[in-house]
Amino acid sequence: MEDFSPVENLVVTIGTFDGVHLGHRKLIRRILDLSSEISGESLILTFFPHPRMVLYPNEHQIELLNTAAEKISLLEEAGIQHLIIQPFDREFSELSAEEFVRKVLVNKLKVRKLVIGYDHRFGKQREGSFEDLIKLAPKYDFQVEEIPEEDVNNIAVSSTRVRKALKEGDVETAAALLGRPYSLSGTVIHGNKIGRTIGFPTANLHIAEDYKLIPGNGVYIAKVEVQKESHFAMVNIGNRPTIEDRGELRVEVYILDFDRDIYGSELTVHLLKKIRDDKKFASLDELTTGIKDDLLFALNYIREFNG
Repeated sequence: MEDFSPVENLVVTIGTFDGVHLGHRKLIRRILDLSSEISGESLILTFFPHPRMVLYPNEHQIELLNTAAEKISLLEEAGIQHLIIQPFDREFSELSAEEFVRKVLVNKLKVRKLVIGYDHRFGKQREGSFEDLIKLAPKYDFQVEEIPEEDVNNIAVSSTRVRKALKEGDVETAAALLGRPYSLSGTVIHGNKIGRTIGFPTANLHIAEDYKLIPGNGVYIAKVEVQKESHFAMVNIGNRPTIEDRGELRVEVYILDFDRDIYGSELTVHLLKKIRDDKKFASLDELTTGIKDDLLFALNYIREFNG
């Protein structure tokens, strides 16, 4: 924020924007329209780490839909002209609602118009409300607008709904709410290569960000991006109960029609559809048969997907 040079007629919105889902995109479109109307520019002020991770470090149990890098990319794709990711720490959390308005929105950003989502709260202990902004706006010479409750309800999208769908393995509902398939990104690391011995070599995906939400255990159809190429794949999320049920969650990717050493490569998985729940087979032979059934299901889906 210290490096930001204020511009004329700045239209600002504030929030965590986890998921950058369809509800967020409605808010983004509104500030883009407003900034265009007044020959200004648009800005999103968001935060990292998530406030709950700072305020409740030992008990937040938060799982986010986006890593910081993913959120930056999605917001840039949405057409925002300026993005500020404010480091959220204890000192920042102590700003009162009016201090936040005065020090951040007015003195630093020179806000012309502020747009917030319905029932947005801000400032120390979330004390600030839209009603407070209505009172503060004339004092500090800016305008404020709230996205109406009925507009939010009409979209019926929230990060909580997306998380619930993903936890249940319902990646199709999650995609409908997000406006795109849910993605996981990480580095391909060495596994114990059991898949290779049964004809289904998998790439083990290491996701560095431990706060990133991993969907419910199961076998999924996905599209993956690796080494600037796109391929269909099957993805297993689970504890590998047939091989070793140690409680360690793994994300394993079997890329269709692909035979290349990609250890150390970055891989992005876009989850399209769940095939089945994770299950324990009686033997490796039964596991192999089960995977062949999964593959048949996936190939039929891909055939329809490609039209």
